[in-house]
Amino acid sequence: MEEQQPIRVLLVDDHEMVRIGLAAVLDTEEGIEIVGEAGNGLDGLRLAKAYKPDVVLMDLVMEGMDGIETTRRLMEEQPDCKVIVLTSFLDDEKMYPVIEAGAFSYLLKTSRASEIADAIRAAGRGQSVLESQVASKMMNRFRKPAQSSSAPHEELTDREMEVLQLLAQGKSNQEIADELFIGIKTVKYHMTNLFGKLGVEDRTQAAIYAHRHGLAE
Repeated sequence: MEEQQPIRVLLVDDHEMVRIGLAAVLDTEEGIEIVGEAGNGLDGLRLAKAYKPDVVLMDLVMEGMDGIETTRRLMEEQPDCKVIVLTSFLDDEKMYPVIEAGAFSYLLKTSRASEIADAIRAAGRGQSVLESQVASKMMNRFRKPAQSSSAPHEELTDREMEVLQLLAQGKSNQEIADELFIGIKTVKYHMTNLFGKLGVEDRTQAAIYAHRHGLAE
């Protein structure tokens, strides 16, 4: 039976003592081989290209190229490589972008050595590992209802927008009909539609919405 190859790991962290400590501990773990260490993102990419690691332990905050951009570029160059983020930070501004950039797992530097080793082995099996607080944040984020990227008034037709603008200028239904050369029933039809799209109940609320969004001109 062919002996299983060790998981080849590259360390990318700008703190030398962190790299030394990780290398010393992980080198004693069965099935894990440290193939290189880098103190910044650019060196990390260079060594990754040279050594083709299976897993990269990636710090997030580094001078020059940070862990987010390094992860993004590494995924473009070596999509099969698994990036395990190892950081002290849990803030949304760093966590979500690095996951979107392609990070496979996310751990905190407070993790025990055995937990980091287990995460490396899991990555070798194609299984992600998320710090419990990270998993909780992710679940809460996806529980929130999706927000539309467009404002309600952007859903209005050209004619509905014309009616809204004239309404906001204080014109009556008859005046709107005369100005747009349409019938009163048509004006009421457009108003019903635009009220629904804007989420308002009457002319007054529609006019307030129009003024707040600069649509009354």
